[in-house]
Amino acid sequence: MTFAVIGLAVLAVAALIFVAFPLARPPGASEVVPAPTDEARARLAARERRDAAYAALRELELDHRTGKLTDEDYAASREALRAEAIEALRDLEQLEREGSAGA
Repeated sequence: MTFAVIGLAVLAVAALIFVAFPLARPPGASEVVPAPTDEARARLAARERRDAAYAALRELELDHRTGKLTDEDYAASREALRAEAIEALRDLEQLEREGSAGA
């Protein structure tokens, strides 16, 4: 009986070591994700601004079609959102142009 308990204890410790070893060792080179550069962060921010403006334009169009917005409110909001989308696109083009020139 004591051999069975000792055997189970050894088996439990071996299983614990097997499961915990990947968590305890330092990550390898293939497991480390590099930090994004400032340029990559700026491109991502410009893409997010562009996508947010596009989504807002789609929602604005839906609100206008369903009658939630007057024609005047729709036109004013649409122009503001289009200006934001255009600015984001220009920023994105500039960042991509700079990135391709530096590569």
